[in-house]
Amino acid sequence: MIAPADLEYCRGVIRTGSLSFHAASKLLPSQVRDPALALYAFCRLADDEVDEGIAKGQAVLQLQERLDLAYAGRPRNAPEDRAFAAIVDAFDMPRALPEALLEGLAWDAVERRYDSLSDVRAYSARVASAVGAMMCVLMRVRDADALARACDLGVAMQLTNIARDVGEDARAGRIYLPLDWLRGAELTPADFLNDPQATPQVRRMVARLLAEAHRLYIRSEAGIGKLPVQARAGIFAARYIYAAIGKSVRRHQHDSITRRARTTKAQKIALIGKAGVRAAGTIVLPQSPVLFAAPLNEVAFLVDAAAHRPDTDAPRRMDALFDVLAELKARESAAKRGIAAE
Repeated sequence: MIAPADLEYCRGVIRTGSLSFHAASKLLPSQVRDPALALYAFCRLADDEVDEGIAKGQAVLQLQERLDLAYAGRPRNAPEDRAFAAIVDAFDMPRALPEALLEGLAWDAVERRYDSLSDVRAYSARVASAVGAMMCVLMRVRDADALARACDLGVAMQLTNIARDVGEDARAGRIYLPLDWLRGAELTPADFLNDPQATPQVRRMVARLLAEAHRLYIRSEAGIGKLPVQARAGIFAARYIYAAIGKSVRRHQHDSITRRARTTKAQKIALIGKAGVRAAGTIVLPQSPVLFAAPLNEVAFLVDAAAHRPDTDAPRRMDALFDVLAELKARESAAKRGIAAE
């Protein structure tokens, strides 16, 4: 399915660029691990180009072109693109899933800010839960309840990332904390970005993010028993390793301004062992009723897409995506005119 040289390249990208996923992926069966590494390499490259590059808008527009080519069966001549196109073909990957990721990256490129926790969850759905839904597709899982819990896990992971990176993001001019929380603390975004401090109010915001993440980690566990038996330990490992980042933030009194939480290699090994034990338990334990909880409103469209269910809101969402892409194109054109004028 995926050319061996392309797969090895993708494996190297994840080995150096996503330590937590690389550790967890070792527990996945090869028929899931290999396409998952290719998927994450494609998503990682796209995220890095938008997050770290200078021409963020151009990076998003190029990603749209790459998706067009991959879905047309004519991928760009690059290992990640060829591997992703192979996945699209072999697994009948719904295009709405990578397009949701594209929309989230476009929001990053236009430096969108989020007024409420629901808005932050909507962003997290796109940049993280979309990947979780794609992982389910790679496992041949299209059950709506399992997909909803996978999306819970994606949002939890992203909220953990946001909580960990509050200071790093602020120093880069980015803010993902809900703006209504800032207003409640009598802080303006400009004041916070100009002088990010680990004040009691900011620490409480970090704690609130981690509390929501913890709630969703617990909910997500109910869906792991619906995954293939051989894949369960790997998903539990990802859940435990990311949650451990949040625990590290808590140990430092929710100060993610002056320090960045990490997990050690020894911790990852211990958590992988815990994941194996927990996965074995899913074979004999009864199914949790939490499995049937309704999906978060912000991820419902991902569940519908992966489960091949009708999505009546798709036209509105596509219009919104086209609007943000048009905004990026206008910005890129204006930037080029400015350079030409100089």
